[in-house]
Amino acid sequence: MLPFARISIIGLGLIGSSLARAIRATMPTVALTGTDADPGVRARVLELGLVDDVADSPGAAVVDAELVLLAVPLGAFAAVGAEIAAELAPGAVVSDVGSAKQTVLDALSPLMPASVHLIPAHPVAGTERSGPDAGFATLFEGRWCILTPPAGADEAAVARLGEFWSRLGSKVEVMEARHHDLVLAVTSHIPHLIAYSIVGTAADLEGVTRGEVIKYSAGGFRDFTRIAASDPTMWRDVFLTNKDAVLEVLGRVSEDLAALQRAIRWGEGDTLFQRFSQSRDIRRAIIEAGQDTPEPDFGRHSS
Repeated sequence: MLPFARISIIGLGLIGSSLARAIRATMPTVALTGTDADPGVRARVLELGLVDDVADSPGAAVVDAELVLLAVPLGAFAAVGAEIAAELAPGAVVSDVGSAKQTVLDALSPLMPASVHLIPAHPVAGTERSGPDAGFATLFEGRWCILTPPAGADEAAVARLGEFWSRLGSKVEVMEARHHDLVLAVTSHIPHLIAYSIVGTAADLEGVTRGEVIKYSAGGFRDFTRIAASDPTMWRDVFLTNKDAVLEVLGRVSEDLAALQRAIRWGEGDTLFQRFSQSRDIRRAIIEAGQDTPEPDFGRHSS
């Protein structure tokens, strides 16, 4: 039995279109409705045939839906929530795919009818690409999806949502929203902030030309540019909505960088070696957990 027979996706970019493709591949009998704020995206989704029906507005898209998935920038949640609230069916599950979770509860909880189950979620998956053509059905396979239900959430609704993500190939974890935000600040948000910073520094550095930065781009910088190519609207909203956790972790990173700076200045090789060894151990653990490939150059193959 399917966890949900009628699903609505609000926002049809990389994640939303990947959801549509994954649902089609794993649960082909689901009635699938979608919408996007961009008329061009709506037209393209119709051309691609990703959903059964493309609605002109979020309110129209959620009518009779058993599961509503918000795949829009975090800054748009309150406006979308206000637009869909009156149209939600009793017993519907409202969830999302955002990278910060406490902000979802804060934005949507006051808007949702008492008969609706709000269960935020975060599939830890994505690429630097965007738009409906960038999506693919296997995006969530083998990836974690973290559910962050509020206190007192309906256990059956949480189980249904977990089963939905499991059918898409995800590994499901349940976590408190604020703890999720701190964990993701470490593993995702700060790395993106550092990537944006380093790429920006390279672009502005006097004495090094843009052509040299591109021509002599080594693996480390190249990977930073890949991360920094991510959707700027999405990441702007992530940093503004997960501000407290990001600033907490950023403070610790700043202290650690200052310690490394001192070690380099004073020639403290043992300090540097110890820190680099600890970092290598983390890398090995990530590979052992199946979260990345041990192949040289991160599995790149020269053409």
